Amino acid sequence: MYKKTALVLGAGGFIGSHMVKRLRKDGYWVRGVDLKAPEFSKTEANEFVYGDLRDVEFVRRVIQYKGEQGNFYNSVPYRYILPFDEIYQFAADMGGAGFVFTGENDADIMHNSVSINLNVLEEVRKLNETFDGEENGTECVRPILNQPTKIFYSGSACMYPEHNQLDPDNPDCREESAYPANPDSEYGWEKLFSERLYLAYNRNYNIPVRIARYHNIYGPEGTWKGGREKAPAAICRKVASVGLADTIEVWGDGKQTRSFLYIDECIEATRRLMDSDFIGPVNIGSEEMVTINELVRITARVAHKSIGRDHIEGPLGVRGRNSNNDLIREKLNWDYTMTLEEGIAKTYEWISACVCADEIVAKEEPKEEPKIESKKLNPISRFIKWMDK
Repeated sequence: MYKKTALVLGAGGFIGSHMVKRLRKDGYWVRGVDLKAPEFSKTEANEFVYGDLRDVEFVRRVIQYKGEQGNFYNSVPYRYILPFDEIYQFAADMGGAGFVFTGENDADIMHNSVSINLNVLEEVRKLNETFDGEENGTECVRPILNQPTKIFYSGSACMYPEHNQLDPDNPDCREESAYPANPDSEYGWEKLFSERLYLAYNRNYNIPVRIARYHNIYGPEGTWKGGREKAPAAICRKVASVGLADTIEVWGDGKQTRSFLYIDECIEATRRLMDSDFIGPVNIGSEEMVTINELVRITARVAHKSIGRDHIEGPLGVRGRNSNNDLIREKLNWDYTMTLEEGIAKTYEWISACVCADEIVAKEEPKEEPKIESKKLNPISRFIKWMDK
């Protein structure tokens, strides 16, 4: 017998796949949903469904819990369909500075994420309302729910105003500093809009929501190459790919500041928020702020390398960003416990192994033999070559 049921949207991604593991450990029956399976390990979800959450009909079907024996693809009478106890919404167009701040992906980022959030909230509202005990003034066969579906939304610190993050030594990321709004990217504006969307559905339709503003989550099994990786993964990859005393490229002057939270701590804080009566929004992050140059030094130290920096042009984002945890300490009695160096050591070990595996695969791939034109041409080929002269 399972404790509760949970639907994890974006379960093939970094944070979503880690949340699935935690929920299963906590005794939940879990359905994971994504366009793709987790890239680096097998999903631990009881059921994993592939699909596009931008599709309204798919969302309508995937939010329906049919019991432990009735999976997504089975048909059961409608009276047996229940809402999930909890939904964790991580699905979005995600990426680091190399994806978010180029301007080339703004329309897709806003369209895709807003579409998903609208679909999820609206279909949850419709399903919950079938349990209101009445239908067109007559008694309904479906009972009144003791507790409608609770939804967690993973927001981002990217929604904070750019003008509060110009000083790398003293950024202001208190929750109440969000207005007047002025995010530095369309990604941030989308996160702010979606946050307000969840709050509106809470006010108007009594859907229980919980909202977090994540600050740079990192750790093993996260994207580490390809342009969508966050700074810790990118730096770990670069350091792992060079020798003991080489140089790596760093975007900008490296004096921009950030704080980074290890994945296990993010999951613990999120679960604590879901188990509380506090709606949020609330920061979930670390207050250990470092420059990107310091991040390189920390990574080099755990790798036992002496690494130089070649500063080049690249997308940078705001000059400074650091989580302020006053509110989460007050409301949830939570605080981060792992130092950045401890987390980077775990992350570097995993990414270094990935880099080594990539290098081995590259060496073992058969190389194409160079094509050498035969000097002996057949009669037809000789004629064509003669005509071309």
